[in-house]
Amino acid sequence: MNSSPHLAPTGAAGADTDPAPLPLIAVTMGDGAGIGPEVVVPALLDPDTLRRCRPVVIGDAERLRQAARLRDLACEIVTVAAPGEAVFTPGRINVIDLGLLPADLPWGELSPVAGDAAYQYIRTAAELAMNGEVQGICTAPLNKKALHAGGHVFPGHTELLAHLTGVEEVSMMLATPTVKVIHVTTHIGLVDAVRKIEPGLVERTVRRGHEAMVRAGTPEPVIGVCGINPHAGENGLFGYGEEEEKIVPALEVLRADGIDARGPLPADTAFFLAGRGDYDLIVAMYHDQGHGPVKVLGLEAGVNLTVGLPVIRTSVDHGTAFDIAGTGTADAGSMIEALRQAAEMSPSPAR
Repeated sequence: MNSSPHLAPTGAAGADTDPAPLPLIAVTMGDGAGIGPEVVVPALLDPDTLRRCRPVVIGDAERLRQAARLRDLACEIVTVAAPGEAVFTPGRINVIDLGLLPADLPWGELSPVAGDAAYQYIRTAAELAMNGEVQGICTAPLNKKALHAGGHVFPGHTELLAHLTGVEEVSMMLATPTVKVIHVTTHIGLVDAVRKIEPGLVERTVRRGHEAMVRAGTPEPVIGVCGINPHAGENGLFGYGEEEEKIVPALEVLRADGIDARGPLPADTAFFLAGRGDYDLIVAMYHDQGHGPVKVLGLEAGVNLTVGLPVIRTSVDHGTAFDIAGTGTADAGSMIEALRQAAEMSPSPAR
């Protein structure tokens, strides 16, 4: 069992480490009307961030300056044309400035302009990643309604990045200091989720989770797979045999390949056991089955990872928080942790 409290292994580079070997991480600013700029600025000024990676923001330089003033943070926000031009020193934030936001954009209000801008930040980051100019992507939150109002109809970051990188199927993984969970389905209704779940999808999801855990330093992860119904069906008492039809065949194939996937498990028990260390990874069948326990553990501790992309992508596990945007009070802890995860899981740049 992996004793590390996080998905990625610890062990940041020392303060005197030459920054050249550290991975370049594209940090998208998210929806400019939300708390994205307010969490990006302190996260990039955190000393631990520069010890682990070389972050370059894709966003709006003036909005970042506004956020810095809101938080009373002294820093230099410098525009660069490409990640390779960035210089990394304490107190300096490098930004590829797309200049898409008006200077008077209100905080905390739904804006199609901000929604379109958030899309363009992601598109630019994906292009940089696919061209090898950055080794990872870390995203601040976007607002789905604003994204749609801006003309980009995607359920969220995960599906958008899959589209931009030409990947047909990816998985959402949430990581906290005590529990890690990957989802078989995410942003669809519960009835549609049950209909969509089938042995092939379950098998592919578990394999992606297994590969991510191995890559992150857990060579033989123990994986707990949740059922669909209460008590995982209770031997047919609840539901219509979904566990036997949709999950068990996948587990048989996975075990035959040497993957330690156990289940189907009652979800409430599975997360309790994972919290005490019995499982390295939990496989949730649908959105709320996985998100609920993680949110209980605290938004500031959670990190969202997209598994299956050609590049590492991590994100905060919270939304745009329009209710507090512009107040300078947003907690940057999840953004700092998301950057840590991106740095630990991204490869070093080619020399």
